Amino acid sequence: MDNKLGVIPDDVWYSKGLKFKCTECGGCCTGGPGAVWISEEECAALAAHFNLSYADFLRLYTRMIGDKRSLIEDPRNYDCVFLKNKKCSVYSLRPKQCRTFPWWAHNLRSPQDWIEAGQLCEGINHPDAPVVPFEVISNSSI
Repeated sequence: MDNKLGVIPDDVWYSKGLKFKCTECGGCCTGGPGAVWISEEECAALAAHFNLSYADFLRLYTRMIGDKRSLIEDPRNYDCVFLKNKKCSVYSLRPKQCRTFPWWAHNLRSPQDWIEAGQLCEGINHPDAPVVPFEVISNSSI
């Protein structure tokens, strides 16, 4: 959903924004199993961060699911490989999928989908959360 013109469609249920505040609980990085899709550019940045070759980074931290690349998970609990002490150890370099949470299309389909996402994320509709404007949501969603 691209809203570069700044026009808010009348039929969008969250046109007045949504309450969200990241509490850094790590809840979006655990559970599952699942996939954290990662681009070639993101892999290259993380490889450089860890002072690894691109090939070594792919071998150590990623897996292929069909024709797409995903970060690996801890096989015991499905935590993201970069979740350490309930914090993202690569926060400034986290993949787009992580940067755009909770503004994913399936969380924004309906008020009920947003409420269901809130069952897994304590920051959704958190009592201290600000209202995130529609424009921010629409420019951040995937």
